[in-house]
Amino acid sequence: MSTARSRTLVALVPALLFATQAFAAPDTMVKEIDVQIELPDVTNAAAAARFATIETDLESALAARMVERLADVGVNVIIDISEVELSNSFTETMNLADTRLVATVKITDDVDNSNFNSYELTVDVNAAKMFVPAGTDLVVLPVDSSIYYDALIAAFADGVVTRLNEQN
Repeated sequence: MSTARSRTLVALVPALLFATQAFAAPDTMVKEIDVQIELPDVTNAAAAARFATIETDLESALAARMVERLADVGVNVIIDISEVELSNSFTETMNLADTRLVATVKITDDVDNSNFNSYELTVDVNAAKMFVPAGTDLVVLPVDSSIYYDALIAAFADGVVTRLNEQN
């Protein structure tokens, strides 16, 4: 190996180590997950019936994805669901309606007031498709199916965890 090439490699090693450390920052620890919804505010009757257990289901989905991050000290993840909409497969295909879940997500820290984030997260049927079991025919699947529900919950939980990872 030439001397110039070995000097270049030696110079790159600290830069690569620094870049790796920046991407390997410790995960934000989570003290509490709180999902809130006012079911009377959900005007879509099918959605209100289907999503009756959404608070505990979404909290459980988030906790499962962050099990190694749960701690006595950490951030609070507060999710205020503002909209739940269910539509049938025909209207989804025709782009006349949306199956979606919309919420404001707040990240607060009891110890560090500067560690705060708030954003609106919308997950629709298109984002949830990756969580639908392979081989499922969405055209004939009833919108109040547990498959749609489970896929929306999974997509939303993944969206929250992705944003939390980006916050590091």
